[in-house]
Order: sequence, then structure tokens, then C-alpha cells
Amino acid sequence: MKVLLAGCGGFLGSIARYLLGGAIHRLVQAPVFPFGTLVVNVSGCLAIGLLGGLADQRGLLSPEARVFLLIGVLGGFTTFSSFGYETFQLARDGETLPALANVLLQLGLGLSAVWAGNAVIRLVWG
Repeated sequence: MKVLLAGCGGFLGSIARYLLGGAIHRLVQAPVFPFGTLVVNVSGCLAIGLLGGLADQRGLLSPEARVFLLIGVLGGFTTFSSFGYETFQLARDGETLPALANVLLQLGLGLSAVWAGNAVIRLVWG
């Protein structure tokens, strides 16, 4: 059941990301900077902060609602929100080194993987 909740939420989140990112891109019309992605990532981080805070502080979300909203909808909307929330939780809990490691590893390895994937394609199809 939780897999289905995550999948349905992801479907809705992906649609929301597509619509919001596209609307921002058309509104701003700045081809040199990805404002649509920026707005999606920041708004996703705000949403997961609000929902996660409600879940943690007030217990307002059932485990199923957490899966649907936090993993599904926001995961489909932007996984950057999960990265932000998990890093925040580590820092809040006094786990400074793991929080910093998460930032460095996620960004460093993520960007390196994009570069490596692109390099492989350029080698194969030059």
C-alpha cells in the first residue's frame, strides 16, 4: 500500500514540477539561468519543512500521509527537498559532520556523475 501511495504522490508531484517550472520559465524568460528549477527546489524545501515540522512537532500526519506527501508528492516534485530536510535534521540533531558530509557528497558526487555520464556519451557517440 505504501508503494502505491508513494507512486501516486510522485505522479502528482511530477506534474506539479512540470507545470510550475514551465510557468516560471515562460514568466522570467531568462535563458542563462534555470529560474524554474530554482523556484521548484526552494518551494519544495519550504513545503517539506512545513509538512515535516507539522509531522514532527504535532504528529498531524499518519505514516501513510507522510509517505504520500513527503516521499511521493514532494519526491516527485523535487528530491532536493528531501536532501534539504535530511541535512537540516542532521544539523538540528547536532550531527554537524554528517550534515556537512551530506552536502559535500550529494553535490560533489551528483555533479561528478552528471559530468561522467556526459563524458561517456561524448566518447561513445562523439
